[in-house]
Amino acid sequence: MPARKRTVDRYGTRLPSRRQLRVIELVAQGFKNKEIAKELRISEHVVRNYLGNIYDKIGVSNRVELALWYWARRQEGKPLRTAIELTPPMRKPGGVKCGWLP
Repeated sequence: MPARKRTVDRYGTRLPSRRQLRVIELVAQGFKNKEIAKELRISEHVVRNYLGNIYDKIGVSNRVELALWYWARRQEGKPLRTAIELTPPMRKPGGVKCGWLP
């Protein structure tokens, strides 16, 4: 099974996925969970899960901070998704490192 890739910025911070970015955009536009769920054709429960994961990735604790993060990055002209792809180290069974991938 191939190793899972993580998307990080140049500082090593994990970035939101494209789907998570869409949720962030809708939150920043003032959508409620129910409206986001309807827009993306997913359940409200999935929206809540996305938001919890997004809060952890970005380091915010609520919708207001999330919207402020989004608009600040937009205003500064920072790309929301520009990143490098890192592949985590391969491990042998038992957790022993066996090499690094670029």
